[in-house]
Amino acid sequence: MAEAHVLIFPLPLPGHLGSMLKLAELLALDNIHVTFVDTENIHIRLTRFGDIQELSECYPTLHFKTIPDCYDEEGEHPGFGDRVGDFITSTAQHAKPFLRDILLSQHSPGIPKVSCIIQDGIFGALSSDFAAELRIPLIHFRTVSSCCFWAYFCVPKLLDCKELPIKGEEDMDRIIRNMPGMENLLRCRDLPSFCRPNTEGNFLEWAVFRTRQSLAADALMLNTFEDLEGSVLSQMGQHFPKLYTIGPIHHHLKIRKAESNKAKDIPTFKNSLFQVDRSCMAWLEAQPQGSVIYVSFGSSTIVKREDLMEIWHGLVNSKKRFLWVMRPDIVAAKDNDDRIPAEVEEGTRERGLIVGWAPQEDVLAHKAVGGFFTHNGWNSTLDSVVAGVPMICWPYFADQQINSRFVSEVWKLGLDMKDVCDRHVVEKMVNDLMVHRKEEFLKSAQEMAMLAHKSVTPGGSSYSSFDDLIQYIKSASKEKN
Repeated sequence: MAEAHVLIFPLPLPGHLGSMLKLAELLALDNIHVTFVDTENIHIRLTRFGDIQELSECYPTLHFKTIPDCYDEEGEHPGFGDRVGDFITSTAQHAKPFLRDILLSQHSPGIPKVSCIIQDGIFGALSSDFAAELRIPLIHFRTVSSCCFWAYFCVPKLLDCKELPIKGEEDMDRIIRNMPGMENLLRCRDLPSFCRPNTEGNFLEWAVFRTRQSLAADALMLNTFEDLEGSVLSQMGQHFPKLYTIGPIHHHLKIRKAESNKAKDIPTFKNSLFQVDRSCMAWLEAQPQGSVIYVSFGSSTIVKREDLMEIWHGLVNSKKRFLWVMRPDIVAAKDNDDRIPAEVEEGTRERGLIVGWAPQEDVLAHKAVGGFFTHNGWNSTLDSVVAGVPMICWPYFADQQINSRFVSEVWKLGLDMKDVCDRHVVEKMVNDLMVHRKEEFLKSAQEMAMLAHKSVTPGGSSYSSFDDLIQYIKSASKEKN
């Protein structure tokens, strides 16, 4: 029987790379050959911080291929905010000849030819020509929520209905009425951030075009589960007949590894691009159960200094314990005033801990953590869902605006603070989440965590969907050979 061999190519940004690397591990766990394509600087960081060497040693069928970067690591990274479209476009153009060489080159003895491509769906038609030439299936993996993907997909309809474009700030609370599966749920401010009128360039048009290019792929894969986004997935299924929902992928991997015969030989890999500070775990051990709010705005969020200080004041004034991930590059424009007010310093010494990067899954699973103040990137949102931890949502860009609306209004897992940054609001929301409405949010969060766990155990929707994906990939390799 011919063996399957999958080539995986993610966008080289942390939020995309992390979930697609976990997908690679899931496939390798099933003894499928995987070639994971990353860039030189990403590979250096994975080697330094992410246990990548040990990962390769544990999975003989997992191989890494590295291509040059399309930007200077020492220069300004173009992958944040409204500039992300330029970064994606330049990465795709730059990567195309290298991907072609990898796909068409002779592989080492014992490694079969590539029989399936799984590319980051944000690249659109990047691999379509290769897949057609080699007569192998092309699967798009979208790392955002399905509600975000569907919102982009429905933009042409909203334009036809005159619900877009958004006219300005005075229009931000207008209700969107014609989004199938989300009728009368979203305000204009809850649409993905690239729908906003102050977005530079024509990124919305670009994002919609790339989203609709997934119609030409042989299948679409999403990091979600039926009980979380079922109403949206049922709408998507009318357009995407081969739709695989395999999330929450980090918990799915944990379950599959636990039931694998290899489990005793496979550790949990850090899968990180940053230096993880594990000292926070000892600090958490010393805190009472459910007493700590964990604060992290992810790998890409850039915060104005005045907003940072408002959040900091609010946390200190709440009188609650907090663990805050504050990346060295989180502040937008550094000025000469780096002074921290004495009362903020004192409150942080008494009740807080600040680290550069934390082992997020471990932190959220710790009994001392009772809330998560998050930017609502999709990986972070799923981390919180799996851990059963309620959220305060302060979205930055892209899918985070719509994710935070679903957290607060659909799943009832927390509070949405979008487009607001005020110390009094922060203080009130922290106390609402951790004290006044604690039981209400905790009940909803624990119920959703149980559904997330059920989805990735045998018989669950994501577990079954992944089994179907494996069969599809293996049958494609038979046809190819």
